[in-house]
Amino acid sequence: MNYHFDFGVLLNYAPMLAHGVLITTELTVIGGGLGCVLAVLCAWARTGGPAWLRRPIGAYVEVIRNTPFIIQLFFLFFGLPSTGLKLPAIQAAVLAMVINLGAYGTEIVRAGIEATPRGQFEAGASLGMSGPEVFRHVVLLPALARIWPALSAQIVIVMLGSAVCSQIDVQELTYAAGFIQSRSFRAFEAYFGVTVIYLALALLLRLALRVGGRYLFPGQNLR
Repeated sequence: MNYHFDFGVLLNYAPMLAHGVLITTELTVIGGGLGCVLAVLCAWARTGGPAWLRRPIGAYVEVIRNTPFIIQLFFLFFGLPSTGLKLPAIQAAVLAMVINLGAYGTEIVRAGIEATPRGQFEAGASLGMSGPEVFRHVVLLPALARIWPALSAQIVIVMLGSAVCSQIDVQELTYAAGFIQSRSFRAFEAYFGVTVIYLALALLLRLALRVGGRYLFPGQNLR
């Protein structure tokens, strides 16, 4: 049996694909941004925060890093309603991405903080700065510059992982691919096209993060 490729069918679903790109982008921007903020806060708590906070933050990091993202997503969307808390699909997806990136990002940022020379902490303290002020003004930016490539790579991974959000009816790119193949019976064309789009999004996101890193950390050698 000869299969005749027809990629032109994707043009009939261009609006749906464009909507999928928009939703995937929104998930990445919101989830990635808030996830990085959470990572910085948790990294501070693990390295210089109060002792009572370090253990629960450590437990959160270990739980998230050792469970599948799709299970975390299902827990938020299907599990929480049993407790009376029901989240819309898009909110559950964003929250899952924030929590996931926050855990992985915590360890990445923590590595950058712990690589900071002890003299920088002492220099900040000698100027009369408080612990949080030393962290914010003296430690954080150099630490972020050191780990920016690794953190950027993790953000891209989270963006690609958003594909599973279609399982809770979030209408992102993978949802669009499934819809197209179910209507046109062109599974190869649908998933090949979406694969190319994901590849383009990942490359553009890497480029944007690299350019953003050069703006945030001028003079640093960011790869």
